Amino acid sequence: MTAMAHEPLTQEDVLLEGFLALDTPEGFRAELVEGEIVVTPPPDGDHEKYISRIVRQVIRHSRTDMDVSGNKGLRLKSGDSCPKNHVVPDVTFAPMEADLFGGAGSWMPCDGVAMVLEVTSTKPQADREAKRRCYARGGVPLYLLLDRDTAQVTLFSQPEKDDYREHCTRPFGKPLTLPAPFAFELETADLL
Repeated sequence: MTAMAHEPLTQEDVLLEGFLALDTPEGFRAELVEGEIVVTPPPDGDHEKYISRIVRQVIRHSRTDMDVSGNKGLRLKSGDSCPKNHVVPDVTFAPMEADLFGGAGSWMPCDGVAMVLEVTSTKPQADREAKRRCYARGGVPLYLLLDRDTAQVTLFSQPEKDDYREHCTRPFGKPLTLPAPFAFELETADLL
């Protein structure tokens, strides 16, 4: 990522190089979200329980066979005022036939990703706002946000520029329709 000898490094270049060189403690996750380096501790058990409940349904009920990754870093397009975003969703879903994860490095482009899932934890506002904008800019078709503080699940769809044009929110306990390639009713009763 180093610029040519005659080209000065921009502040964004320096930030990105510093971020990519980070050596985070085991279990911690580092992300570059809208120009801010965010380091989060390992998740708690409830966080992982919610992820497990969603992933199990997606694997069982999706119309398309899905590959699933829980630690795949995504390089996402940036806005005018921030460097390239490097985000690690709690879960990334991609059609199995695309084979996106096989052979991918630590950070991969988001082309071909069908949906990302985030479960709120230590910085819920980042999941609700900054990460949502990052995924929309990156063209991720579906962003599923499980908000533990509000006991709601929201599906964001139809990304356009810095945000999603559509969203549907349901309280835990009410089903949420996932569109193709998933095409099933996501049950949320076991999240209560």
